[in-house]
Amino acid sequence: MQELFLKTSGPASIAVKIFEPQISKQKLLLINSATGVKQQIYFSFAKYFAENGFTVITYDYRGIGESKPKQMKGFKASMRSWGTEDFKALTDFIQENYQNHQKYCVGHSVGALILGMNEDALIFEKFIFVATQDAFVGNLNFKVAATAVLGFGLAVPLTNLLFGYFPAHRFGLGESLPKGVACDWRTLILNKKSTSRLYEKIENDYSKNLRQKTFIVYAEDDPWVTMKGMESLMNSVYPNAKKTYREIKTAESPKKEIGHINFFRSFNKALWKIVLAEIQ
Repeated sequence: MQELFLKTSGPASIAVKIFEPQISKQKLLLINSATGVKQQIYFSFAKYFAENGFTVITYDYRGIGESKPKQMKGFKASMRSWGTEDFKALTDFIQENYQNHQKYCVGHSVGALILGMNEDALIFEKFIFVATQDAFVGNLNFKVAATAVLGFGLAVPLTNLLFGYFPAHRFGLGESLPKGVACDWRTLILNKKSTSRLYEKIENDYSKNLRQKTFIVYAEDDPWVTMKGMESLMNSVYPNAKKTYREIKTAESPKKEIGHINFFRSFNKALWKIVLAEIQ
């Protein structure tokens, strides 16, 4: 595994890991992480694809994991900068170093939402979306929606005010998040336009240019993802993508557990052939 830091167009560097295969198929897979999820979660998944001939790249967005600053308070980052600057730094690197590879991208949760913020998302032959949607409360089931309204309606603005960042780990929501990221997440949850509202806040929206085949994977036991939310995202943000859905039943998981994150856990390795079959 190769480790490096890439400079972005903004004042941030992001931590990157590259998994090279012993025998290359001249294929590359980039993994865009979920919100507050460190890239280590994806290492077993990355190694599996490297064993199948892929070069695989993982990275931490600014403010997350090894890309986290010494002090979170006052650190400037947003989901929008993840898409326009961090994701862009990766596609620049890929185009410079892997020109002759077929290119694919896995977008996990927010990792799929930011694709259209970068004009170079066009370099990917196919997208794999995992556990992603327009997360507006009106698209969620009642119990999850009630929790989201309380958490993002009250906890996010209050903790941002008190600490200058959102201590998401205290709420079981992964890594602590920079203030701007938490505010964008709040927009996704509480604004009816959800992801489209984030796109209204950036200078250039390339989402309608994406016409690639898009394989959308979602778990039967994921409390956060609904068909209504997925269809909202695909119809409003990526209307020109050629979408295919694949629900994964809990019975397909060795531990009968998938949820929002656990598709990428090593105990669900048997499920990864679903993605491999789509891009091999």
